[in-house]
Amino acid sequence: MARLTFLVFEQLSAVLFLCVSFTGAHFCRTVPGDPSFPSDEEWNTLNSSISGRLAKAVPSAQFCDTHGDCTDAEWTSASFRADIPGAMNFVNWEQDFESIPPSICLRNSTNCGQGNVPLFAILAESVEDVQIGVAFSSTHNLRLAVKASGHDLLGRSTARNSLLISTHKFQNITFAENFTVGGHNEGSAVTVGSGVPLNTLYQVAKEQGKILVGGVAATVVAAGGYIQGGGHSVLSPLLGLAADNVLEFEVVTANSTYLKVNEKQNTDLFWALRGGGAGSWGIIVSATFRTFPTFNATLSQVSMVANDTVAIGSIITTHAKHIFDWDDLHVGQIFTADAHTLSLVSYFSRISSDDAAAALKPFLDDAEEFGQIVEQQFNEVNINDGVTEVDDVVGSNGVVGSRLIPASAYRDHPDAFGHVYTQLLDAGAAAVLGLLVAGGKVSENARIDSAIHPAWRTAKTHIILANTWDDSTSLSNISSIQNAFKDSQLPILEQIAGSPGAAYSNEADSLEEDFKTTFFGPNYPRLEHIKRRYDPKDLFIVAAGVRSDKWTKTDFAG
Repeated sequence: MARLTFLVFEQLSAVLFLCVSFTGAHFCRTVPGDPSFPSDEEWNTLNSSISGRLAKAVPSAQFCDTHGDCTDAEWTSASFRADIPGAMNFVNWEQDFESIPPSICLRNSTNCGQGNVPLFAILAESVEDVQIGVAFSSTHNLRLAVKASGHDLLGRSTARNSLLISTHKFQNITFAENFTVGGHNEGSAVTVGSGVPLNTLYQVAKEQGKILVGGVAATVVAAGGYIQGGGHSVLSPLLGLAADNVLEFEVVTANSTYLKVNEKQNTDLFWALRGGGAGSWGIIVSATFRTFPTFNATLSQVSMVANDTVAIGSIITTHAKHIFDWDDLHVGQIFTADAHTLSLVSYFSRISSDDAAAALKPFLDDAEEFGQIVEQQFNEVNINDGVTEVDDVVGSNGVVGSRLIPASAYRDHPDAFGHVYTQLLDAGAAAVLGLLVAGGKVSENARIDSAIHPAWRTAKTHIILANTWDDSTSLSNISSIQNAFKDSQLPILEQIAGSPGAAYSNEADSLEEDFKTTFFGPNYPRLEHIKRRYDPKDLFIVAAGVRSDKWTKTDFAG
């Protein structure tokens, strides 16, 4: 095998250091130029030990440039990006806007920096590959990044000057009718590798007559950051959160030990992995999820148009007044509003299209006072097909912010929802995305002892705001956009979310000023204790993750 030659990509003056202070001492991760940074010989030895699976990681724009350019379809394909070690779904997380000068690599750029992209990637195919990579990072005090698909909205799957471990090739799927934990039969389950995307998993499960709790994004990996954040779904009102339905993990921890983690083994880590935040606990090799018999459902899609933001606000208030109408049906919904339109997608489990239409009719009749229905479809589908998307459209720049909205806000102040939406849209929000993914079984599962934020158990919806920009945007304007949620949108959203509020940590603002409360609530002290036990040197450290406040913030800029 030919020796690999590894290059230092950035001028040392542009390097930003990841450092932490402990009891007066100051420690930094090793970066290129440090005497202790691995030599070419050490990198080559690592490569040999993992059968040549070490690759140079580059930004997606540079990858496309060196591979004959990417088509628009490829650039915006999450499936395509999952195969590229250095590519993220949202390309701003590949950039380093804060170094001097900035290190940026944009599509069709003539001058590319390495940005926020790892230096090298291990394309792991076995547990041993993962263990070797973790041990190498620990021995050489390197920053370590973990990527399952690159879907992360907070940029936690990438890091400058780091070694990345990709689990994309862990594609195993195994079904069991009687999965046991500690001798107890947990029933039907599926064990899935930490590289399997949901669109694949749903279709394989359909062949087995099964369904599991997962999202509707095609390329999200069930056994990755999704489950560590808790994992919501349009099926959650019926079946609970994904974290309520996970039975076991296989994990490589910071000391490169392979562990089985469940209710009987390593129970504290099992608690933390279910809602304690992505990227903080180890590298998941596989996870086992409870499965259910598949079923038929009605997928409803309604589009309305209105004259202005006030009318849109009135439709949203009407929706808030009717949102409890569908409780007995355990409906999941995705509802998106902009200045002139409302899109409402509803998932009705185990009922006919006629019954679904009847369930929506009171809301739609009242909403027509404020807008016009321009599309209305009710399609009976197998639920696996209903939640399966072919691909995710990505490749843009953007950040998000969010809040969980308590059920009590809908009961006590439904009129406030319309006012909030109108204010947000008038203030420049491109759209407001709402997800009816709580209540029902999510609330009933409050007895489950896990790291899920308790606010999930009393929430009704999850509301997200996305703030985007194009490649021509100036650095000063990018900074303003990145801070828009915190500075201007959150104070409006708190009128219905309350303060301090809670947010789903996988779809949230990485700049949350009090992420401990917002993402983890009263669970944070216990999470920090578990973190110190399994990862005392903070090898797994991510933006707004447990103990990230102990480290310099500059390394988390996106």
